[in-house]
Amino acid sequence: MTEQTFPMNAWYAAAWDVELKRALLPRKICGKPVVMYRKRDGSAVALADACWHRLLPLSMGELHEDNVICGYHGLEFDDTGRCVYMPSQDTINPSACVTSYPLVEKHRFIWLWMGDPALADPAKVPDLHWNDDPDWASDGKTIYAKCDYRLVVDNLMDLTHETFVHGSSIGNRAVAEAPFEATHTDTTATITRWMKDITAPPFWAAQLGQAEHVDRWQIINFEAPSTVAIDVGIAPTGTGAPEGDRSQGVNGFVLNTITPETDKTCHYFWAFARNYKLTEQARTHELREGVAGVFREDEIILEAQQEAIDKNPDHVFYNLNIDAGSMWARKLIDRMIDEEQTQKLAAE
Repeated sequence: MTEQTFPMNAWYAAAWDVELKRALLPRKICGKPVVMYRKRDGSAVALADACWHRLLPLSMGELHEDNVICGYHGLEFDDTGRCVYMPSQDTINPSACVTSYPLVEKHRFIWLWMGDPALADPAKVPDLHWNDDPDWASDGKTIYAKCDYRLVVDNLMDLTHETFVHGSSIGNRAVAEAPFEATHTDTTATITRWMKDITAPPFWAAQLGQAEHVDRWQIINFEAPSTVAIDVGIAPTGTGAPEGDRSQGVNGFVLNTITPETDKTCHYFWAFARNYKLTEQARTHELREGVAGVFREDEIILEAQQEAIDKNPDHVFYNLNIDAGSMWARKLIDRMIDEEQTQKLAAE
């Protein structure tokens, strides 16, 4: 039996809101092919991407008003997944339907619930409000990563790798040497790291206009199963940032939510939000492209790691102190999976 690596009863980002138009958009989420589109009123729809009749992907068909017409034999399905037309017959088989997935549009993302629809509570959509908060300027991209989504979570929960992977931009020795605090709840894990009176790395020195004598913070907030919002920034040493006054500094949030496609591939949605110089669109573009370059370095590492794991399936991994965040994240993910499996057994 294959080990389950991701919970199904969770909200996963399936697309940026701007990706959905009056056209059929296919994507695989948690191992399931999905087709998404917008209805005439602008609301979004997500259906299983397989016709009830002969399983041809509905995404190979066409959108007609608010319905999808299969490109093989012309069966037509409405936004609930119900077949409303069959060629050459007046009676429609009552079992002719495809799954319609619960969907929420929030924080500039389309979120899908791939598990039990009765449990799909919109209030449980992960909090990434910085992505559309008027007090923040934000933009991002999507990475198609050829690795287990949990490897991305591991990478984000331990930022000491910045020293070695991102030394030319956001990393320096202070990140690897600074102490940190790990805390957690039943659904979240947090790593807090302050680096006081240090030299800022190039990226942050450019944002503040000052490199020497700064206080830097990284507060990593994980929300199970796969959302990580990282509170980052620097301020001149002595201006009160460690005590809570960040007004003299620059503050950003690195927003990440990772959606499993399969056990070894994932859709990695990210954005960088800032609360300074909000009207400078050029800066927003430059920051997005700069962060994209940083994350490309991560992508190379993660895919190489996945390849090595596949070649060494019996390798036992040992954890270091710096792995505290990823260890807690994994525990919370495993707890969600275990609860689902327990519920399934109880229902049988």
